[in-house]
Order: sequence, then C-alpha cells, then structure tokens
Amino acid sequence: MEPVFSQVSAWSYAFAATLHALFGIYLGMAWRRGRRGAFLLAVVAASALWAGANWAFSLSGWVWLFQLGNLLDVLRMAAWFGFLIAMLYQSADGHRDDDLPGWPRPGALAVVSCAAVGVACFNIGLPLYGTPLRTWAATSLMSAVFGLVLLELFYRSVPERSRWGVRPLTLALVGLFAFDVYLFSEMLLFSRIHPVIWSVRGFAHTIALPLVAVSASRNPEWTIRVSVSRNVVFHSTALAVSGLFLLLIAGAGYYMRYFGGEWGEALQLALLFGGALFFVVMFFSGAFRARLKVFLAKNFFAYRYDYRTEWLGVTQALSVAGDGLSLGESVIKALADLVESSGGGVWLRDANGGYSQQARLNMPPCGMQEKEGSPFCSYLLENEWIVNFEELRGGYSPARGFQVPAWAQDVDDMWLIVPLISSGVLVGFVVLLTPRAPVDVNWEVLDLLKMAGRQAASYFARMQATEALLEVRKFDAFNRMSAFVVHDLKNLVAQLSLMLRNAERHKDNPEFQADMLDTVRHVEERMRGLMTQLMEKTPINQRKPVALKPLLERIIQSKRLAHPRPVFRGDAPEVAVLAHGERLERILGHIVQNALDATSEHGSVSVALSQERNTACITVQDTGSGMSSAFIREQLFKPFQTTKASGMGIGAYEAQQYVHELGGNIAVHSEVGAGTRFEISLPIAAFAQNAADTAQAD
Repeated sequence: MEPVFSQVSAWSYAFAATLHALFGIYLGMAWRRGRRGAFLLAVVAASALWAGANWAFSLSGWVWLFQLGNLLDVLRMAAWFGFLIAMLYQSADGHRDDDLPGWPRPGALAVVSCAAVGVACFNIGLPLYGTPLRTWAATSLMSAVFGLVLLELFYRSVPERSRWGVRPLTLALVGLFAFDVYLFSEMLLFSRIHPVIWSVRGFAHTIALPLVAVSASRNPEWTIRVSVSRNVVFHSTALAVSGLFLLLIAGAGYYMRYFGGEWGEALQLALLFGGALFFVVMFFSGAFRARLKVFLAKNFFAYRYDYRTEWLGVTQALSVAGDGLSLGESVIKALADLVESSGGGVWLRDANGGYSQQARLNMPPCGMQEKEGSPFCSYLLENEWIVNFEELRGGYSPARGFQVPAWAQDVDDMWLIVPLISSGVLVGFVVLLTPRAPVDVNWEVLDLLKMAGRQAASYFARMQATEALLEVRKFDAFNRMSAFVVHDLKNLVAQLSLMLRNAERHKDNPEFQADMLDTVRHVEERMRGLMTQLMEKTPINQRKPVALKPLLERIIQSKRLAHPRPVFRGDAPEVAVLAHGERLERILGHIVQNALDATSEHGSVSVALSQERNTACITVQDTGSGMSSAFIREQLFKPFQTTKASGMGIGAYEAQQYVHELGGNIAVHSEVGAGTRFEISLPIAAFAQNAADTAQAD
C-alpha cells in the first residue's frame, strides 16, 4: 500500500475505532439486558475491534493483522445480521406480531437465519488460510447483498407509523452495505484491493455511527437508554455548519485568487469579507438558531423537547422575574422561547371585571379589553384549549359557534393564545406572535404550553394574592394609625371638656385663665402634630434621649384640674430613656388618665420615678375600683376591649406594645375595690444606646 494511503487509512480507522469504542462503552453502561440491545452492543464492539485491527495494520503492515481484520469484519457482519433478524422476530413489545404488513412467517425466518449463519461460517475460514482474493471478494459481496436484502425485508416489516424511529439506522446500513458492494465488486472485477476505497471505509463507518446512535435514542424499547444532550447536538451541529461554511468560503477564495486574473486577489478579499460578515449575521440570527433547533428536534430525537430541561428553564425564568423584566414579561419570554416565538403579550384580569393587556414583549400596545365571562373566556376556561390562529385562518373551528374576539383580529402576527388557569379560575391568557421558524403545533407543543401556562398562572395568582394582602395590610396600618389618632383626639377633647366644665366656676380667676390658655396651646400643638404626621407620614419611631422627670411633670401639670389631682411621690432622679418623646408622653398620660377615671374624687393617684441599675422604673398607683386578674389577663392589653362607654380600648394595648418596642416591660397589680398599680420599666438612655448599637452591628 502506498505511504500516503497508509496515512489516510490509519487516520480513517483510528477515528472509527475510537468512536465505536466510546459508543460501545456508553451502550454497555446503558444496556438493560435486552436481546436487541445485546446484538447492537455486539455490533459496535465487533466494529471497534475490526477498525482497531485495520488501524494497527495501517501502521505496521503486518499481514496477520490484515487477516484478523477480515475475520473481525465477518463477525461484525454476522452481528448486524443477528440484530436485524432479532428486530424482525420481535415487535416493539417483545412478541411477534403476525398482523403487521409484510411480516415474515416462521418458515421465512428460519431460511433467513440459516442463510445468514451459513454465509458467516463460510466466510470466517477464508481469510485465515490464504483463500484467493476473488473468492474472498465474492463471498463478502454476497454478504453485503444479503445484508441489503435483509435490511429491505426489515424496513418493509416496520409499520409506517414506526419507521421514523428506524429510518436513521436504515440509511446508515444502506450506506455501509452499498459501500461494501462497491468495494468488493471492484475487488472481484480487478482482483485487487483498491487502496483509496479501502482507506476511506473507516471514514464511512465513522460517518454512519451517529445515525445508529440516533435510532437507538429513538427506540427505548431496545432496552438501551441512549440520551443525547440537545445542547451538545445543537452546538456541535452549529460548529460543524460554521466550519463547513468557512471551508467553502476559503475554497472559493482560493479559486478566485488563482483563476481570477488581475481581479483574483481583490475578489478573494471581497469574498472573505462578505462571507465573514454573513457568518456573523447568521451566528447572531435568532431565526437561524430557531430553524436549526427545529430541524434537530425533528430529525435527531424521539421527542421534540427535553422536558426536564424545559421545566427547569421555565421555572428559572419565572423565579428571576424582576431582573430587568416584570413577571408578565418573564412569562411571555418563557413561553415564547418554548416555541421560538418572537414575542407576545399577557392579558390579566383587572379591577374593571375584564382582561386587559398588562405586559408585552416585542408587541405593540393593545388597549382593547376582553370581558370576564365572555364566550371566548368561557371557552378557554372550560376546555383549557390553546387557540391556534393558523388553524382558524385555514377554516378550522375548535367548537361550534366559536368566535375570535374583535380585538384579536387587529393584532398583527397573532399565532397562539395560551390560557392561564389556576385552581379553576382563568387568571388571564398569553398571546404569542408568529415564530421565527416554522413550528408544527403537535401534541408535544400543546402539552408543554399547557404545563408552562399552569405554572405561570400559579405565579400570577400568587402575585395577585400578595398584592391584595399588601393592600389589606396598608389599610390595616392606616386604620390602626387612624384609631391611635382618634384616641389622641378623644383625650384632647376630654381635656377641653374638663376645662369647659370648670370654666363656669373659675372663669374670673386669673390663674384659671392662664391654665386655660396653656391647655388650649397644648391641645393646638398636639393637633398640629397629628395633622403633620398624617399628611407627611412622619415616622413616629425616631428615638432620642428623653428626660423622664420633666415629661412626668408635664403630664401631672396637664391633669392638675382633675379630681383627684395626681401627685409625685418620692424623689425623682434625673434619668433619660431612648424614645420618641411625644409618643411616650401620650402612653404614660393615658395610664395616668385611666387611673383618674377609675378613682373617685376622694381617692388618690400618685406617680413615682426611680432607678434600679440600668433601668428607669415608673409607677402609677391609684386607690380606684381595681381590676380582676382575669380581666388583666384576658382583656386589658387586647385591642378594642374596654369597659368605658365612650372608650376605644386601644390605649393600654398601645402602651404595652410601645414599652416592649423600647425594650422595657409593663406589669399590672390590681385588686377589685382596692386599687391598681402599673409598673413600667425602661432601659436608661446610655444602656439602651449601647444595646441598639450592638444589635445593629450583629
């Protein structure tokens, strides 16, 4: 053999041996102990050994390796015969089906089996004992022709509906058997081995192997679970197409350079630039990628989608909503990517009782609204049907009386409408525009879109529930703030009422007049502060050091006209706490006012301030009617629980909540008929500031 062909054959059979060995290892790991899977595994193993022997012969030139390769070639052919016979004998469920058209009877199977075994056994001995070349070529040619006959019988026996799965295998075997017919016919005619044909035989087997793998992946009933990564196939195909295109451009440029005369170099540069620009445009073209994906899905996989990957992709797209896209836009993109659509819009139920466009992607705005309960919406809800406008334009109607909404007729490039149904409620629907590549809307596409639509509907339902909950919470916060404001106004009105009752007796007293002006000024300041807080939404939790002694003195001073008049008891230390001054004054004033309301004119109400280590202690004690332990435990600090005819029942609740918010505690000791003592403990300002800083650092 000539040296150049030795190099070609070495590379040819090296590729074949390597790929068959790798594929054989994968099949061995995926084999599930089926008969047809065992034959296919034997075919791949024999092919790997045959290619390896020819590779070694191409490198060494040893004759015994050539004879070994021929023997392994016979074994490889016999394995293919066994695989085809096993496929003929068993139907997809493992039993012979006599009802299939063209299916061989048991007698025919016996003849085919004996013929295959006889040819194989006769051929096994030929290469080992120096059989003449023409005899070897004749028997090998008979084997190849017999393989074509057996393959034709096998393909005819497969039902039309099942031929899609075996078509790649059939094409691969037709190519291999036809190549062998050509090789051994030339050998029989000219009594020689053509070095070029023999060298290229390894490349032929390498090229045919992917078709065998595709058929194995399309037929899981072979009990071999072959899983081919769609991303790997897509990127490998894109890379191969790119490489082939660049080779064609380079070849055309070479031709122009050497045969274009004076214009050769200029034409070459222009062609290379144009080709490179065209390549970049195609590389970034969404339509090209979409067409390539559709082509690969149709011709290389049993199912169009890898459902696990698609499910994870949809979930990921919906989970990251907000990263530059709203939830509606994320839903449109997720569904559009499933079917290579260029964009669309989503219609959701609004406050007006209809469905309006809430989000769009590569789609013009549409102001039309579909009413809730319309025949169109009712049809989507009852049937969960995906409306295909291509079918509607072709005259197909999914139901009698079905009508396309008027607004839908004005939307250009409308393709599909996917309903969004969650818990039996039509949350909305998604409109998808015409795809970038032609897509056959079959059961796979419909099921996948329904699944994605349900997932998207659950996200929309959860979003709407969250928005409703937030709205309720806002109203709750507003109502809570309104209740506190009304409570403060009630206390201010009580002060004014007390002042008016005393005015009839003391209106001519200069001291009373001064107290009256102070009270009116205080009420005016408090009301102005409340108005500012409501209009500007000023936060009331801004804390700063508040001196307790002046604050308590102001409270007692504001109650000086009450009967009995509250008094300080003991020496009050100069301590401060970290709090909002007005709010703290309000809740302490409420506790003092409650003590006054519960005490008769002949009783007493006292306020005391003390310090215990890092805590300021405020005690409000009265000799009033008192409270039972059950009332303190079950009603005192619960909102809207009160024993007063005009009370609101939120003063004690607010006091407890704010004291706890400041890190303090409030305790109540009371006895019916003997009086009540409130003990309020608050952390001193310096200690509270250190604790707050530590918590913030953590």
